[in-house]
Amino acid sequence: MAFFNKVTKAAISPPVGKAAAAGTSFMGQPTNNSGAGMVGVYYNYTEGEARNAAMSVATVSRSRDLIASVIACMPLKMYSEMWNGETMEKVPMAPRTWLRRIDPTVPNNFIMAWTFDDLFFYGRAFWYITSRTADGFPASYSRLPASMVQTLDQSGPIWYAPSKQIYFSGGELDANNVVQFLSPIQGITSMSTQSVATALKLEAARFRNASSAIPAGILKQTGGEPLNAQELADLASAFNAARMTNQTAALNEYLSYTETATSPDKMLLIDSAEFQAMEMARLCNVPPYLVGVSVGSYSYQSSSESRADLWTFGARAYADCIAGTLSQNNVLPNGTYVEFDVEGYLMGDYSEHNEMAQPYDEERVVSPT
Repeated sequence: MAFFNKVTKAAISPPVGKAAAAGTSFMGQPTNNSGAGMVGVYYNYTEGEARNAAMSVATVSRSRDLIASVIACMPLKMYSEMWNGETMEKVPMAPRTWLRRIDPTVPNNFIMAWTFDDLFFYGRAFWYITSRTADGFPASYSRLPASMVQTLDQSGPIWYAPSKQIYFSGGELDANNVVQFLSPIQGITSMSTQSVATALKLEAARFRNASSAIPAGILKQTGGEPLNAQELADLASAFNAARMTNQTAALNEYLSYTETATSPDKMLLIDSAEFQAMEMARLCNVPPYLVGVSVGSYSYQSSSESRADLWTFGARAYADCIAGTLSQNNVLPNGTYVEFDVEGYLMGDYSEHNEMAQPYDEERVVSPT
């Protein structure tokens, strides 16, 4: 096992500037790369209405934040492989410059969390290569919101391979300058739209029922001149307005109010909300107990076991997607790979992550401009 302790240096070359403004895609088709002018124009960036609607569901928001915290807290490390006579053995390598500062304008935990966000909601994510080193490999990146990227050769929501015709904010991008992450899990904005819509409608019903302390009921006219439909509607509206601001209702001898035999927990649809939270946990592939849903006799014994469950059932598929994409030959030289430091996360040791969060010397920072 002595090979594992041997550290080899990676070829780190000085940056040579921005990615080319025009070129030819890897399929030989010419591209004008006009969309590159929209990269970094942040006032145009949007995350998408479907994503924002799903995030308004508390269970979806909690699930997203839990998995994002895992992806964002783990540093990346570089290695190569060597045959030791029996198995392939990992040999640690010195990281390339971008590994500690993917986008020079933001910390790694930020871009990693939002890269996962795109994978989680849309099933894919995009990084634009803003500069390259002298050996031709990427030196810095900028994340492109997946909701703003259109691929003419794939309509989705299932993605089969990296796209060859990419448009960002209406302009074409050279596919050679885009790193495309394809999630093994379909994005939830297209996977179960009815479940998300049901959760939103249920929350709206709970909000309506919570707006008054007086149980719902029937307002009935018992005497006097009969009221027409409009007068009854106005009467009910005025009564509801009074209920919103007062605990005591006043009626004359011609009206009676019969409240429904509904308890507060039924008015707030507690059982329905609990069931829908379980459905959303299933949709997000997160153990229900981690999002506060009761699962009966199932329980965990320690925080380390809960971290292991979150990693195994929720975060691993996305982490492997990111690490595998960054290990491809359009990002790293052949035979070199990156992976997340999972052991540090599972053991609750973030000292290495804090060290890696420190910036390089100013002369080593790659500017996106």
